[in-house]
Amino acid sequence: MSTAPLSTASAPAAPPSPAVSQLSIAVQFTLAGVVWGSSFLFMKVALEGISPAQVAWSRLVLGALALGLFVLLRREALPRQLRIWGHMTVLAVSFCVVPFLLFSWAQQHVTSGLASIYNATTPIMTAIMAALLFRVEKLKGLQMAGIGLGIVGVVVIIAPWAGLDLSQSLIAQLAILGATACYGFSLAYMRKFVSNTGMSALMFSFLNIGIGAAIMVLLTPVLVLTPVRLDPWIVVSVVLLGCLGTGVAYIWNQNTVRAWGPTRASTVTYITPLVGVLLGTLILGERLSWNEPVGAVIVFLGILLAQDRLRRRRRNDEGADAAASTPPPSR
Repeated sequence: MSTAPLSTASAPAAPPSPAVSQLSIAVQFTLAGVVWGSSFLFMKVALEGISPAQVAWSRLVLGALALGLFVLLRREALPRQLRIWGHMTVLAVSFCVVPFLLFSWAQQHVTSGLASIYNATTPIMTAIMAALLFRVEKLKGLQMAGIGLGIVGVVVIIAPWAGLDLSQSLIAQLAILGATACYGFSLAYMRKFVSNTGMSALMFSFLNIGIGAAIMVLLTPVLVLTPVRLDPWIVVSVVLLGCLGTGVAYIWNQNTVRAWGPTRASTVTYITPLVGVLLGTLILGERLSWNEPVGAVIVFLGILLAQDRLRRRRRNDEGADAAASTPPPSR
C-alpha cells in the first residue's frame, strides 16, 4: 500500500467468532498481503496512462465506493460525534491523501519492487512516532537499537557509496520514506486519539478512505484534470488498486487484526515486499541491485527488534515450556 495495515484503534483485538474459522482468517491475511504487494505493480502500470494525482484520486474514490457498498449492506450508522470526524479527517490526510500522492509520484522514478521494499519501513516509522512524537509508548534499549538497525538498512538500500547525484531516483526514494513516515504518524495517532471510538472495523476503514476520497474530489480541478491514455491493462490495474487494494483488503486486514491481535496481524508487512519484488521481476522485468534485498533483510531485523518481537517470542516459548512441564490438575 503504498499500503500499511490499519491499526486496531477502532476496537480491541478479540478471538474470532465461531462462524469465522482460523482457516478463513489465514486466507484473508494472505490475500491482504498479496493484494497490497500487488498494488505496486498496479500503480506502475496505471502510471503509463494517467498522472500520479489521478492514480491517487482513482484508488481513493474506488476504495470508498467499495467500502461504502459494504456499509450499506450491513446498514451501519455513521458516528455522530464531531470529535471522531475531526480525528478521522486528520487520518484521511496523513494516512491516505499525502502518502498515496507521494507513492504515486515516486513510482515514476523507481521500480515497483524497490517501492515495496521501502514500504516495509512503516513499523520502524511507527515506533519512532509512537515514542518520540505522541509518547504513547516508551522504547527500550533493544527497541532503539532496532530503529538504528532499520536506518542502517535504509542507508544500504540507498547505497550512498555509489554516489548521490540528487537525481529524481534519490528524491523519489526520499518521497517514499516520507510516505511511510506519514503511515507511522497515522498509526501512532490512531492509538492515541481514536482507540475507544466504538466504531466497527468496516466503519473505521470506510471513514478513513471515504474522507480521503472526498478531499481528492474537492481537489479535482487542481490535481486531476489532465489528459489520460487508457487501455485495458491500465483500467484493470486502477480498478484492482482501488476496489481491492484500497477497499476490500482493508476489511480483510481488520478481520485479521481482531482475530489474531495487532502484533501477529502486522506480519503482513513481510508479505508485501516479497510479492512486490516478485511481480516486478516477473511481469515488468525489473532488476534488483544486490544492496536492495540486503538492505531489506537488515530493515526486517530492525523491525523485529523495534517491535520487541524477539524478546516476546522468547517469553512465549518459555511460558509454553513451563506449561508443558506442569502436570495436569487431578480430578
